[in-house]
Amino acid sequence: MAEREVDYVVVGAGSAGCVLANRLSADGKYTVLLLEAGPKDHNLWIHVPIGYGKTIRHKVLNWCYNTEPDENLHSRSMFWPRGKVLGGSSSINGLIYIRGQHEDFDRWESLGNTGWGWSDVLPYFRRSEDQQRGADAFHGAGGPLTVSDVNEKHELVEAFIAAGQEVGFPRNDDFNGPQQEGLGYFQLTTRNARRCSTARAFLKPIAKRPNLSVETNALCTRLELEGAKVTGLRFQQGGSETRVAVRREVILAAGAINSPQILELSGIGDPEVLRPLGVEIVHALPGVGANLQDHLQIRVMARCRKPVTTNDDLNSFVRRMKIGMRYVFLRKGPLAVGVNQAGGFVKTRPTVDRPDIQFHFGTLSMDKTGTAVHDFSGFTISACQLRPDSRGSVHIKSADPTAYPGIYPNYLSAPRDREVMVDGVRVCRQLLATEAMREYVEAEHAPGVEVQSDDEILDFLRRESTTIYHPVGTCRMGQAQEVDAVVSDRLKVHGITGLRIADASIMPEIVSGNTNAAAIMIGEKASDMILEDAAGS
Repeated sequence: MAEREVDYVVVGAGSAGCVLANRLSADGKYTVLLLEAGPKDHNLWIHVPIGYGKTIRHKVLNWCYNTEPDENLHSRSMFWPRGKVLGGSSSINGLIYIRGQHEDFDRWESLGNTGWGWSDVLPYFRRSEDQQRGADAFHGAGGPLTVSDVNEKHELVEAFIAAGQEVGFPRNDDFNGPQQEGLGYFQLTTRNARRCSTARAFLKPIAKRPNLSVETNALCTRLELEGAKVTGLRFQQGGSETRVAVRREVILAAGAINSPQILELSGIGDPEVLRPLGVEIVHALPGVGANLQDHLQIRVMARCRKPVTTNDDLNSFVRRMKIGMRYVFLRKGPLAVGVNQAGGFVKTRPTVDRPDIQFHFGTLSMDKTGTAVHDFSGFTISACQLRPDSRGSVHIKSADPTAYPGIYPNYLSAPRDREVMVDGVRVCRQLLATEAMREYVEAEHAPGVEVQSDDEILDFLRRESTTIYHPVGTCRMGQAQEVDAVVSDRLKVHGITGLRIADASIMPEIVSGNTNAAAIMIGEKASDMILEDAAGS
């Protein structure tokens, strides 16, 4: 068995892991090893914004998980893509840059997580950002991560935004500014119309740092402990195993599925889960794998009266050639912006104090993400509930590190979630029925006019809803006395030394929007805490 020794090991080169590798190695004082279970990010489709339709089911670049059958969804199993490549899910996601609502982070702090309020995390969002519009009180410029505007307006998107204004939703040109509410164009993590993943932003510029090593196709199999102290880990690569000794810390940044899996494989978790699998209990921590949250979405699709949709572009050879040429020579058109150019955040009812639904608006329609578009002119408004009450779990089903864990989302188990999602479908229909959309809407394709009552809409949700790919919370940040807390507000695993977790799994509650920006922020903040603690030791 090969052996190595470093100061820090970061497990997972995803949205947070690439940030950690960059920041921890910046001053040259510490040696850092970054492990990624997948390959390098050389695939062409990673870098073309609309290319995530090609990577969303790619069996090399993607873990391609499936959930366990969910009784709340007519016992359906749901496909869950997660990035398995340098950049992690930031290399295969929809590129949308949303931080969440200010209240989300203040809520984290109110739960006892000191230093995680909005005023505390905003500097880290700003630090990572290279905002196309320049710096202001809410945005940063000059950071590694480019955040840019959609570079062309689209008449369907403009009609969607006008429809919102017609029913009382304001136009919002900055969802990451003073307020989130309203409809508008998203900003994207693109640079010169190419994907700006965390691998491109944080790793590529520092590839030659002598104190940073990056190992791809390297699967972490378990942590090594002496008593309650993590002393290293083991990883498999190319059919052989390597043991790494750590002088300072291991940081798990493997995401909401893999971070709890690694803990459980190492004997850290709920004894009732681990004992039946023959895993030796090293440290009982019942919260590992619990508190799983995700954004469930439902897509309302319409046939379009005008041939102005991306369906029309992709179903015509001549138009496909034109959009290809526009991208190659002008860096414009559908290939430059991904699938969802616009969306918004709204309150489903007047009694709601802040937006509880997010829309994603796409100028195309298809049966499933990553499959062929429909053969008619079509577009989609999807609605997802921002702060679900339902909680699920992730747990290993085998002591084999190559075996996939069981994912139990438990969607729609909470009554309020069912109510909000039904309301979300009704608001989508309200937008489609406006004067602004009249010249575009030929007919509702899904759920269809025959689906009208709350019970009928709920059945449609159970049959057709999908994840919007935002799993979080399975290594929850909280106080040591809380039964389901896994890490402290310094992201140290309770009861264990030499081990932290810094990824979306630490979120006590899901943020109100796409989760990639918040995961990057977690990597930024974690790196500062780690370096502060090192300086004081």
